[in-house]
Amino acid sequence: MKVKGYLWGIALVAVVFGFMLAMQLKADTVEDPSLESTNRLAEQIEQRQKDVQELQEKVDNMRLALEEAANQPELRTIQRQLSTASIMAGVTPVTGPGIEVVLNDSNVVLQPGQNPNLYVLHDEDVLKVLNELKAAGAEALALNDQRMIATSEIRCTGPTILTNGNKRLAAPFVITAIGDPDTLYNALFMKGGVAEQLKFWGIQVSAKKMKEVVIPSYGGAISYDLNVGGERS
Repeated sequence: MKVKGYLWGIALVAVVFGFMLAMQLKADTVEDPSLESTNRLAEQIEQRQKDVQELQEKVDNMRLALEEAANQPELRTIQRQLSTASIMAGVTPVTGPGIEVVLNDSNVVLQPGQNPNLYVLHDEDVLKVLNELKAAGAEALALNDQRMIATSEIRCTGPTILTNGNKRLAAPFVITAIGDPDTLYNALFMKGGVAEQLKFWGIQVSAKKMKEVVIPSYGGAISYDLNVGGERS
């Protein structure tokens, strides 16, 4: 009986050991889940890198095509025309050499019976200076930091000047103009010119040539007539 029990014990141990060995072999054949996840992530990263490289190549090709198009003579001409039109329309700020003109009322002590209106600046005085500068080749103009364009009005409203719709400006008036400084200056101060006429009444006129003048963009409202050549709507 003792021998028979001993054999059963050995058999049980053998069965348990065989079961454990089978489980170990099975575990060795199953891939570690963390390793599988890492491999899948590595594949995704590699694919994303390929996608980014393809997109970068497309961007580079498009940039080259754009540079080639920008170098076409026709496009450069259009760009210059657009730049000129933007300056004339006043929609972009501009800088360049020019002059700064300061106008102020007369400081002459009036005698009894003299008309004080003759010794203060009026809208037509400012307009004369602006027109003289335009005629002398001014490319851009501003009055007290208000950009002057083709539709800018200069109207007298009491002691102030109204321009660009609703901008009220008071003396002293500072006019900045971009253009050849010598030409602009000489146009104003030539013998018998507008500056001499204003000084006759004691109006203070001064100007200085500048290497760089900054003129802001137009700040008023711009309206468009889409019925040019036809009836107004």
